[in-house]
Amino acid sequence: MNKKVVIGAMFALLATLSFSAAAQHYVSGYTRANGTYVEPHYQTNPNNTKTDNYSTQGNVNPYTGQEGTRNPYATPNYGQQTQPNYAQPTQRSSYQQNPYATQPPTSSYGSGY
Repeated sequence: MNKKVVIGAMFALLATLSFSAAAQHYVSGYTRANGTYVEPHYQTNPNNTKTDNYSTQGNVNPYTGQEGTRNPYATPNYGQQTQPNYAQPTQRSSYQQNPYATQPPTSSYGSGY
């Protein structure tokens, strides 16, 4: 009986390790365009969810022991800058005549026919 428990526990451990190994891949070190060197590391495989990544809140990176800090429900920025906040044009309280406008010529013959 004891032997069956040990074999079952070993099988469960082996299945768990193989499952976690399949969910990640190794990334070799590389140099970014700005000259920064990125150390080699493990990365989770891409999928359609953000809640199972090591950097997500509630998860712990098994290689570094660091807790995740990223909010999985935050809207991604993708490096885009926010739109500038332009001030609305102010309304003039009264009509101001254009000082550069030309005035129509006055008639020297009088005001009517």
